[in-house]
Amino acid sequence: MILIVEPRTEVADAYKSTIGREGFTVNSFEPEEFLAWFHACDATQLGTVEAVVIGDCERRESISREIKRRLEVPAIALNDTAALELTLKLFAAGFDDVVRKPVHAREIIARIAAIRRRNKEDRHMIWNEGGLLIPGGGQDIEIHGKIFKLPRRELRILEYLACMRHRRVSRTQIYGAVYGVLEEEVEECVVESHISKLRKKLRETLGYDPIETQRFLGYQLTTHITAVAA
Repeated sequence: MILIVEPRTEVADAYKSTIGREGFTVNSFEPEEFLAWFHACDATQLGTVEAVVIGDCERRESISREIKRRLEVPAIALNDTAALELTLKLFAAGFDDVVRKPVHAREIIARIAAIRRRNKEDRHMIWNEGGLLIPGGGQDIEIHGKIFKLPRRELRILEYLACMRHRRVSRTQIYGAVYGVLEEEVEECVVESHISKLRKKLRETLGYDPIETQRFLGYQLTTHITAVAA
């Protein structure tokens, strides 16, 4: 889930729409609304956040510092004008990138993916193990060196599992990452259906099941061969 923090509703709605069309779950907040939500969230809810994009607003530097105290996710500042001193202040406040508007949604997504790659040991993809390569950023995965296309939701689930790097995540966390923690129109149980279809496709093509499931503990992307049924 990508969060947009922006005081101007029309600007927030525009980015929410354009980034959403690229297959990402997006939620937008006004700055004070975001802070209230952020401080009320538990670790499970925060675990669904993949990046935060913050427009021009008061307390932007302090918001960045608060985010970085609790989350290790890309934080991008969007500036209305070019100003060197402001840019330097934003980087000093912990922002991973500072971008001058206007900027296309695809560029924002690409910058998020680049930041995430820099934070990984492998700087070229978010997962490259057991014959499975996951570039991230909505790009097609590769299986044994060949492009393998997946439906948008299944790809987003796989990317989220890859970003967790061998950690178990719950159905609720996956749901929040793919649909957003504020989504009310889609039932959480849809995650199980997506994962079942995804595991079948990967198992048939990879020759093993890379998604390990343990009841009450959740899901984990792994290179260990498992025969656990979906």
